[in-house]
Amino acid sequence: MSLEIRDRRFGDIVGPSVEFEQLGTGFLFTEGPLWQAEERCLLFSDMPGDHLRRWSASGGVSTFRKPCHMTNGLAWDREGRLLACEHATSQITRTERDGRITVMASHYQGKELNSPNDIVVRSDGSLYFSDPTYGRNEYYGKPRPTQLDFRGVYRVPARGGEPELLAGDFGQPNGLCFSADETLLYVNDTERQHIRVFGVRQDGSVDKGRVWAQTTGEGAGAPDGMKIDSQGNVYCCGPGGIHVFDKNAACLGVIKVPEYTANFAWGDDDLRSLFITASTSLYRIRVKVPGFNPAARVAAA
Repeated sequence: MSLEIRDRRFGDIVGPSVEFEQLGTGFLFTEGPLWQAEERCLLFSDMPGDHLRRWSASGGVSTFRKPCHMTNGLAWDREGRLLACEHATSQITRTERDGRITVMASHYQGKELNSPNDIVVRSDGSLYFSDPTYGRNEYYGKPRPTQLDFRGVYRVPARGGEPELLAGDFGQPNGLCFSADETLLYVNDTERQHIRVFGVRQDGSVDKGRVWAQTTGEGAGAPDGMKIDSQGNVYCCGPGGIHVFDKNAACLGVIKVPEYTANFAWGDDDLRSLFITASTSLYRIRVKVPGFNPAARVAAA
């Protein structure tokens, strides 16, 4: 069974059923999917393989960058430049138009970041990212001791500079996303199996936050990749696959993915395709409610 329905509204958002289309397989551990609308392609990473790949309907799976410093989370900045969280270097980098690489974040108060994991961009151009320790582990990263004694979430101002610590009391912070109006920042904690929400102030700082929802259910999985759809529903990885929550934190159901699921991204022209990075494979399903397009924030800013 591909869906676990917990609320009848789930069918109106996802559908009464879904069909998994396997777009590629044979990978080591897939992560960081990111849709590129102009070229109609998807970028996704294979951290243990140190390989950043590209998928398109016309070209299938090809190499985008190898080696890639064991890249994990990806995002586009306001100018359409690629931002990458690199496990092997503990850095966030930006790929310039001419191919040069600019380091956007690497240290906090003189100490190396743990291993930036996921990243989102606010409409003012500032960057928000999670910094667990997974990229310092065998297989998923480069084993080495940590320099920081906590695992936090940070903001890099649009003008650049030292990352600002927003919260440092996580077990392992991971996926994060804004609400459509950017008044809320959702951040999940893989170790504690829950999602927290923070109020975002006008200057980009956040309040102390609160636990918003718990991911519960059967099957392997934990909070990881997280996005919102165009109606403000929150999709988050969890036990068994991808959990879908309404704005009030009620879990409406679970998309039961065939493999352990780390992340996903909206794509295709109508943003009704959900591209899922699930361990050894890349899948696509179709849903009823389109995903949210962060570019809409930029246009309104």
